[in-house]
Parts: sequence; C-alpha cells; structure tokens
Amino acid sequence: MYVTMMMTDQMLELPPLLNGEVPMMHHMINGDASQQVILVQVNPGETFTIRREDGTLQCIQGPAEVPMMSPNGSIPPIHVPPGYISQVLEDNTGVRRVVVTPHSECYPPSYSPALSPTHHLPPPYMTHPHFIPASHTAYYPPASPGDVPPHQYYQHRLPPIYPEEIFPLYNMSTILSREEYCKPQPKKPKERGTERPGLSRVSTPPSSSYKSGLACGTTPNGYGKSHGTAAAGGGGGGGGGSPGNKRGERRSRGSPKHSDSDQPDPELEARRDQDVPSGLDKPQVSKIQARSALVSWSRAPAGRGQTDRAAMSCSYELLLADKGCDGKYRVVYSGEELQYTLTDLRPATDYHVRVSAVCNSIKGPHSEARTFTTHSAPPETPLPPRLSHRTKSSLTLQWKPPVDNGSKITSYMLEWDEGKKNSVFRECYFGHQRHFKVMRLCPAGGYTFRVAALNDIGSSGFSPEVVFHTTGSPPQMSSSPRLLHTGASWAELEWSRPSSYVTDEALTYTLEMQDETKGAEFQAVYTGVDLSSRVEGLSRNTQYRFRLTTCSAEWRSSPSSLLMCRTSVDKPGPPAAPGVSAVTSHGFCVSWEPPHDDGGSGDLTYLLEMSEEGSTAVGQWVVVYRGSQREHVCKELKAATRYSLRISAESAGGRGQYTDSLVVCTLSLPPGSCHTLAVQGSIKHREVSLQWEAPVCVVEDEALLYSVEMITLEDEEQVTEVYNGSQTECIVGNLVPGATYRFRVRATNDAGFGPYTKFLEVTTAAGPPGQCGAPVISLISHSCALVSWETDESSGADVSGYRLDWGRHEDALELVYSGTETSCEISELEAAVSYCCRIQATNQAGAGPYSELAWCRTPAVAPSAVSGLFVQDGFSSAPDSEPFCPSTCLALAWDEPNCNGQEIGGYTLALGEELIAVGGETCTIIRNLKPDTEYSVQVRAENAVGAGPFGPSLQVRTRPLPPNPPRLECGSAGPQSLKLRWGDSSKSPNTDPDTTYILQMEDRSQRFVPIYRGSSHTFKVQRLNELSRYSFRIQAVSEAGEGPFSEIYSFTTTKSVPPTLKAPRVSQLEGNACEVSWESVPPMRGDRITYVLQVLGGRESEYRQ
Repeated sequence: MYVTMMMTDQMLELPPLLNGEVPMMHHMINGDASQQVILVQVNPGETFTIRREDGTLQCIQGPAEVPMMSPNGSIPPIHVPPGYISQVLEDNTGVRRVVVTPHSECYPPSYSPALSPTHHLPPPYMTHPHFIPASHTAYYPPASPGDVPPHQYYQHRLPPIYPEEIFPLYNMSTILSREEYCKPQPKKPKERGTERPGLSRVSTPPSSSYKSGLACGTTPNGYGKSHGTAAAGGGGGGGGGSPGNKRGERRSRGSPKHSDSDQPDPELEARRDQDVPSGLDKPQVSKIQARSALVSWSRAPAGRGQTDRAAMSCSYELLLADKGCDGKYRVVYSGEELQYTLTDLRPATDYHVRVSAVCNSIKGPHSEARTFTTHSAPPETPLPPRLSHRTKSSLTLQWKPPVDNGSKITSYMLEWDEGKKNSVFRECYFGHQRHFKVMRLCPAGGYTFRVAALNDIGSSGFSPEVVFHTTGSPPQMSSSPRLLHTGASWAELEWSRPSSYVTDEALTYTLEMQDETKGAEFQAVYTGVDLSSRVEGLSRNTQYRFRLTTCSAEWRSSPSSLLMCRTSVDKPGPPAAPGVSAVTSHGFCVSWEPPHDDGGSGDLTYLLEMSEEGSTAVGQWVVVYRGSQREHVCKELKAATRYSLRISAESAGGRGQYTDSLVVCTLSLPPGSCHTLAVQGSIKHREVSLQWEAPVCVVEDEALLYSVEMITLEDEEQVTEVYNGSQTECIVGNLVPGATYRFRVRATNDAGFGPYTKFLEVTTAAGPPGQCGAPVISLISHSCALVSWETDESSGADVSGYRLDWGRHEDALELVYSGTETSCEISELEAAVSYCCRIQATNQAGAGPYSELAWCRTPAVAPSAVSGLFVQDGFSSAPDSEPFCPSTCLALAWDEPNCNGQEIGGYTLALGEELIAVGGETCTIIRNLKPDTEYSVQVRAENAVGAGPFGPSLQVRTRPLPPNPPRLECGSAGPQSLKLRWGDSSKSPNTDPDTTYILQMEDRSQRFVPIYRGSSHTFKVQRLNELSRYSFRIQAVSEAGEGPFSEIYSFTTTKSVPPTLKAPRVSQLEGNACEVSWESVPPMRGDRITYVLQVLGGRESEYRQ
C-alpha cells in the first residue's frame, strides 16, 4: 500500500477509480481551501479498512486509490502493524508516497529500481489512526514506478503501539463519491427516503484475496461491523461511501452531522421497527470439505411488534457468493430450516455466505458475511495426450495440465498397453514434465496411452484412452473387392485387409463405382473402415465396375483391379388392361396388354388362371394358359356360369403380381316356346289383354324377355311388335273398333330368341266414334261466324250426334251446339278477338274423342264510344309551355275506349258545333275561351278503320278573370325602413273578397324575390340601407288565378341623423376663459359633420348657441 501526499489549493483532477467502488475525499474541510490530499493506493489483492465516524467499518478492496484529506495540512501519522515498515518516496515532481512494506533485511527482489526509499516517517506520525494496511504478506510495487527517481533508502522497525490491526478514524463524513467530488455540493433533498437508516445504509464487505477463515469485517480484537448486507439482486445500497448509497440520504459535505431534514419520523420509524424482522448473527460454517460445507444460523429474534410465535414462523434465505464479499450473491436456499448443506462447490475456493429472515412477507437485513475456503482436492481428470511427432520407431506425446483444485500438481503418470491391445496398462513415464517420447517401437504399430496428474492430495483419474500409430510402408495396390450378393437395385461387396500390412493401424477404404449409363468416371460410393459395403440405388439388369482404394493417415494406395457385376432383373408388374370379348354360352376370348414395368427383361411369359364360381373348389385357381401371347380363347365352358380370371407375368426375375380379378359370365341357351297364348278378360273396342306361360328354363330363375307381335288382316305382311318386356302378360291398345288382329309371342335371353307360338286371332268390339277432323270456321261479319265439320265412319257403329265447344281459349270452351247437323252459326262475337272450337261425335257406344282445335279471329272495326270525360282541376302547365289560364282554358281528360282490334290514331272533340281534332293522348287543353262561360263537350275516337261514335256530352264552365294589380305607394320612409301601402281593389268588378297580395323586391342580382304574401294592404320593409333606392312590384291572387304584376315602383330611404354625443368636457383656462372639447363623429356616407355648441348662463333658462 502506498500513500501519496500533495499540497493543493484548487479542485484536483483525481486519477480514475480502478474498480468503480472506492470513494474519494473532498479537498475542502471546514472551509479551508489549502489542504493536503493524501492518495491511499490499495494494490491488487489487498484490503484497506477504515472506521467511519458512526463506528461502522468499511473494507476497500484493491486495486484502488482513495483520496483523503489531512485536517491540519501536515502529513498524518500512520500506524504500521508488527512486521511492516513505512517508507517515504519522493519523485522529481515533489509528490511523496508513503509505502508500507513487510520488514526485510534485504531489498525486496520484486521492488522496482525506479523507486527507492528516502527516509522513514518520524515516530509522532506513525500513530495516526487514519490508515491501516491489510495484513498481506506479499509486496506489490506502485502503479507507476518509473515516475519516481531513486533516493536514499532507510529502514525503521517500529514497535507495535496498538494490538489491533484496525483503528478508529475521525471526520469520515468527508468521504465523497467521484461524482460528488467533481461537481458542486448537492442541495438539500426535498423528500426524504422512506427506508430506515439501519436498512438502507448498509455495505457489503469486500472479499479478501488470501485464504482465511475470517470474514473481512471481523477483527482479531473483537471489533465487528454494525452494518448488514443488501439482498442479492435487490435492496438498498451500502453506506459509508459505497456507490450503492442513495444520493438523497447523503449528508452534504461541510454541513453539520445532523440537520432537521435528516431527522427520521419517530412514528414512521416505530411502525417500521415493528414490521421489519431484526438482523441475524453471522452464519456458522462447519464440516468443510472440498466440494461441500454445512452452513447453520440462529433463529431470528422477535421484533418489538412481534411475538415469539411470529418469530418461529419466519423463513430464511441463504445467499452464496464466490467473487468477494461485495460480489454478486445468489440465493441457494429458502425455507424454515436453520441449516443447509452446500454442495457442488469448487475445491480451494473462497466462498462468502450470509443469511436474512423473511417474516410476514417483510424481508429483514442481511447478516454479516461469513467467509470460508473449501479444502483442496486431487486434480481434475486431464485431457487425453496429443501426438506431436512420430516416426517408425517412436511417438512423441504432449498433454495439458488439468485444474489442480488448490494443490499444485507435482507429477504426471503416463501409461501404455505396449501395443498388445489387452487392456493391461503399464507405466512408461512418471515426472513433472508434460511431454514424453516413447522409443524403440515397431513400425506401423498401434499403441494405446492414458495420463493422470498427481498433487499433494492425491491422484486424478486417468484420461480417456487414445491410440497412436507409428509410421510404416503402404501397400502398392489394394486387393480387389468381391461380390457377395446382388439384387435388382443393390449389390453387396466385401474386401480384405492388405496382407502386406497386418498391423492394427486404422485404415480407411474407398469403394468407387463406374456407371456406364452416366459416364466413364468413377464415383465414390463408400468411405469407411468396414470391410464390406452394400451399394443401394442401382438400376436393374445393368453392368457396373467397382474398384477399391486403401488409405491411412499418411499414404493412399493405388486403385485395385476392376470388379464387374450386373444387377439382376426385377419382377415384372401386372399385365395392363385385361378384357373379355366374344362371350358365348360355352366360351369367351381374353386379351391383355404388356405390363408397364417389365422388370428390366423383355422376355415375358404370361399365366392366365381361372376359377369357377359355384363349384366345389371355390377359390381354386387353375392355369388355363401359359405362354408369350397376349390373347387366349377359353372353350368348353358351362352356360350361364360365372368365372373369375387373373393374369400375371413371369420373367427371369420371378413372377410378378396378379391383376385384379375379372369376372365373366357365359351366356345361357336360347329359351323354348311359350305356352297357351290367350285373351285375358273381355275384349274392348280399342284394346285387348293377352296372357301366356313362360317356357321351361335350363337355368333356374333365368331372366327372360318376351316379344309380342301383331298382324292386321288388311296387311298381313306388316308385322308390328306391340310388347317387349319380362312380364307374361300385356295390354295392346290403340286398336280400331270392330277390327280383327292376329298375335304371337316368343321368349329371349342372352343366348338368343326362342320359337314363336301359334297366332291368336282377336276381333275388337264396336266403340264410340273416332276423332273427327278439325271443324272449318267461316266469318260472316265481325260478330258472326259459320262452323262446319265432317262425319267419321270408322268406329264400327253409326254416329248419332255431334257436340260443338266454342270459346276464346282452350280452358274456357263452352258447349254451343249439340245435334245431328254438320254445321252451326255463331253470333254476338266481339271484334278483333280470337276464338277456338272443337267437335265431338257420339253414338250408342259413347262419345268419341274431341277433334283438334280450330282457330279464327274476328276483323277489327272502329273504336267504341269514349266514356269518362272530365275536367282536370288544379292543372298546371309545364315551365317551357304556354301558360295555362283557367279563365280562358279548359283541361279535359277521358278514359281510353276499346280500340276494337285497331290502334287508336286520334280523338275529335265537339265543342258545341265546332269539331277540334286532337292527338292520340287521352287529355288536351282547349284555349282562347271566354271567361265565365259554359260549354258542351263530346269526344270520339278514330282508328284506321274509321271514327267511332261520340260519347256522352259534358257541360263545363270557364272561370272568371284574375284581379288586376293595385297601385303601390310609399307611406313613410326612414333611414332603414320603408312603409308601403296599396290601394283597396275591392271596388274592381273582378275583385274577390279573399284576394291575396304578393309583394316582391328587387335584389342585388336584379331579381325580384317575394317579401310579403297576405291579404293586408300595408307592409313595412325593414333592415334597409340609408339613402338607398329600392324597386318593388305587386300582384293580386284570387280563386280565378294569379293576376299580372304591377309596374315597377322605386322608393328611396332617408339619411340617418348623427348619433347623440356624450357630455362635453370643460377645462378652466386663465381668467374668464375655458376650453370645451367633445368626441368626434366619423363622416356618414361622405357627409360633412357640423357641430352645434350651446351654452346656458348662470341665470338663463334657455340654451344659446
């Protein structure tokens, strides 16, 4: 440890902190700007311990430089423990360093020659309690020894003054962090921290760099630290200059030790004292082994707000650190037990443990850290040796040292199996070297080695075994591979180890293959140490060439001689598209196509197998054909029998799969003759029911079809099939009544037709008349038609009458005639209407079918009379058409009449004796009529045929004329309003007492807009501009309509008078004069403003100008 002293009166630029955790001292003490700064240099591995003013201890671990101040400007006395001496070194810049080193009679060999002691400190200064060096036996040179020139060296052995190694320090409130040292003093914090000082002002003691069973916060004389340690990963920071302190809790430098803002709240502290558990004692460590230790601790005492029962329910957290006292702690145990065994520890390692209590979810402070060191252990198992060089007769091995586990490795033991491969090892080297050369070995031989390390504790385990080979002569050529087995897509080969090289050195074999279909190059298909290989992915029925190459770690042989082999053919696939044709009752023809995959062989043999269903040997397949043809005719089979067929292909590769079964059924024999063809039931006039018996069948439940044929006597050569089906009966219809027919029947199946039966002759009965022809319609006029028809004599009986149906469509036919006549006249028809009719003949057997429909259409005529003539009230004309005036116009409308088959082209109006032609619309406007006059109106329709009759007459009257506009006058005018009035027009003969007036005013766009509508005769227009001209017009409206607008009237508003002024201000002047002033009025629309001032004397009663 070194103490550097410098005199300064200004802010110092201190050297950077080495570990970021060592505090510095401010250069101002008690307001004195001229102070002496002492830099305490803590070397790596050393610990600097100080005692703060509150009695707590702080450990500062090196490397670090701690700046401190001398309170009186002189070099402070330094106490040196027994066995140490202090030396003052001064460089050429005047900086003096106090070096505390172990006492030695000779110059320390590790001391730099750039530094030499100058003189020892006087005895009075050796008692200063500020600096207490750590009791480390090693010596460390200063950080920059080259800066100090050599001086005279003195030694002084000091007697011990204090028996302790740690002494109390004074005025430690001046310890600052580096940030506080380089900036102004912080202001008083506005808010106080809520943590208890006893919990927040804690510090973690740094770890010691030497192995000791004592914690760094414990002293031989019993001094102990009163501070705890924050929980790992959380909690408050340390106190006494530790960087973990909260800035708001520090006391400003140069301020009193206690201020009002630093006083804690007594009530808050009392409540927190009741809730927070008390601190625990330092845990005890026992049963320390190399990789385990037992940690125990005492139970947490009950707080002031807790009972003994509450203290018993606390849980504990044990934290472990291996990076120093203030390193990162991790929780290794959490529970209610009072001891815990640490496992998986590293041998010869310093560990630090501390414990804290958790009661009611409130975590108490950490205890002081207990430091212990695990015992040393044998070394770890080393790695296998490495081969650094080899020859034909020697091997040079090297190995790396393993972890010594706290005890220095003293020797290594190398063993080998002497190349015998019997797992029996003998020692070939024992010593401290980490390499060895094994001599007198055989060429191309393999040897197994392993190594172990030893220390004072014991021996490690042996490393994994490793085999090394000496060099040898490679064979000239590898032996040729041998073929074991081949398949369609693979080949299995083997080979032998070279006979000229029988050692156990690892050899690698490379098998290469040449595929003629892909080129002449050889491709490697296997590389390894095995003596056989199976090559997959080959093509079937293809020739391949193989050769072998042998390789070792140092040589590669030439390729072996070629091995030629051919893969075998594969089984062919099933034949494709099997089918059957020419099926008869005793045979059929089977054909197929070659398989899609012939297995690599074009020479195929086909096997056709057949199985008969229903036989005793069900499922037994019989080969019925074997050969190369793809077609076979099966003969001499049973009729109406089901056979199953399957086909397979066969080649040198074996028999392939069968096709799916194909089921074929042979045809049956033609059936025999049917029996007893006869009529079933009574014979009708248009149909007959026939019945017969089925023939005898060879096959039970055989499906038969029957064919019934018919011949008429009029044409015996014309044969008609009237039935074809599986039933043994049928009904033949559409026969002619009273006619003779001949019938026969035969059976048929898959084999063919059977013989016909004999003819059966049948005569139908007489029936109703047949269908008459369509009637003929002749139009006599548009309202009358003549219908005639012809009789039908093909029914076998005389016709007794006819029935005629008539109507507009088929669904609305009505009977209009029934009798024996062959014609009928129909009247009262409508013009331009379609009609249809049909005729039906009757006799004693009944009524015959209706004839086909006959259609006709009556001709078109003039339209019918117009009805529904009326006057349209409230009619208004379109904006772009001539205005409609109800006094001189009539708006008429009517219903469209029946056009009688021809489109209406127009209408004619009869207005009295005047005829007025109008268009095809059903409405019109008659103009230029007299006001308040009655008229008689009729309307008729016209089309291309002619004009229809006039409809009923309508009596109408025009309305009187609308009123004339009144005269508009201005009653009174103001600057912002005009009061208008108009004369009473009630004296006019056309005036209606309910007349409404519409007053309009012209706007800025020269458009007239209505501003009043009503029956009044006056209106006041408001919100006008002064001295402005406005234009108006008026209109009268009555039930007769809207009258015309009046002429345009223009009126002008008057000027506005100036506004009333405020009272004038009078200022007294000298003598009998005074000054009168008033506010000005801005010009109004360009008019000049003139002011009139009036005055009233003392006894005057009127104002004078």
